[in-house]
Amino acid sequence: MVSAEASNGGSEQHQQTVVEMAVSESDASASTAANGLPNEITPLLTQNDTPKINIFSISYPRRKPREQATKLTEAEISVFSQFTLWAWGGSRYSGVLCMALSSTIYGIMGALSETFTAQPIPLFETAFARCIIILMLSFLWLRSSGQPIFGPAHVRKLLFARAIIGYLSLLSFVYCIQRLPLSQAIVLSFSTPIMSSIMARFILHEKLKIAEIGGLACSFFGVLFIFRPLLSARGQSSSETYVKGSYHIYTISLGLFSSLSGGVNYCLIRAGAKASDQPVATVFLFGLLASPAAAVCTFISQDFVFPSSYSLSLMIILGVLAFLAEVLLARGLHLEKTSKVTNIQYIEAVLSQLWGIGSSRIAPSFGRLSGCLLILISIFCTMYFGPEKEME
Repeated sequence: MVSAEASNGGSEQHQQTVVEMAVSESDASASTAANGLPNEITPLLTQNDTPKINIFSISYPRRKPREQATKLTEAEISVFSQFTLWAWGGSRYSGVLCMALSSTIYGIMGALSETFTAQPIPLFETAFARCIIILMLSFLWLRSSGQPIFGPAHVRKLLFARAIIGYLSLLSFVYCIQRLPLSQAIVLSFSTPIMSSIMARFILHEKLKIAEIGGLACSFFGVLFIFRPLLSARGQSSSETYVKGSYHIYTISLGLFSSLSGGVNYCLIRAGAKASDQPVATVFLFGLLASPAAAVCTFISQDFVFPSSYSLSLMIILGVLAFLAEVLLARGLHLEKTSKVTNIQYIEAVLSQLWGIGSSRIAPSFGRLSGCLLILISIFCTMYFGPEKEME
């Protein structure tokens, strides 16, 4: 009994000791936390470290107008780039749109030539300057895009044939415009779309529909209505004298050869651009062949005229525009059927007449306005009835 009580007493005492030690440890930890708490909180509540805010410390967006202007500029650039990609990228209307832009550029070139008069430059010399600029710009285009300069190996013969036929067409047209009245030379040049549509039937095996024939005929009759007064009055020649009699018939035949070779040239441009998938290669090889040939013709047939700085700057501007027009023409033929896209070229005649009437150089008449209306109706019908972009 005593031993049991003694043992019980010892155990109770041991439990009290453990409890007291636990309580003392908890009190010690609590006191330590209480003593360390002010040391940790005090730096956070120091008045010297609290931030001071006033009206001078607030940042205002002072460059907001510039940022808005930058955003507007980027939006305008994006719209222009989207239009460029849509016109060039092969959409449904890319072919007719590229040809319309090409004809518009040619119209602008005619307006610039008539507005900014410079010293008289021989035609072969003018052709030589444009061919040199076309050659340089097309070379830079191909080199920057990483395309082969002379085109793929399997298309080079076709591209060289295009360059030869194209220069023969240019050479015969320059001769005709020097020997024929200007109105007759222009009418003969506007027969090229008809010749190209006919030749595309045999060379490219393209089907020529009745609606396309009607559109081309309507546009050509519009050209006849426009230039009918000049044709009846025998017009004015660019070289003050023009041939008569049998030589006149010979020159007319040479003008028809120019339009026929121009039609074959369009077919070769379309075939070369489709085979190489690069329309600029056709432009480069034409410039490569036409530049030395035009230089030879310049020194053989005419005296070289050293241009002034004003004339040289105008020739450079016209050469750059001619390069853009040739590239867009090749791209239009690359994407669209020949008979459809060549009909768009008649818009150049409309633009020249509207510019002449607007600048009071040409008196408006019923024939001119009727011809312009016929051409516009034909062009809008060509664009409305749906360009047929071939799926390859």
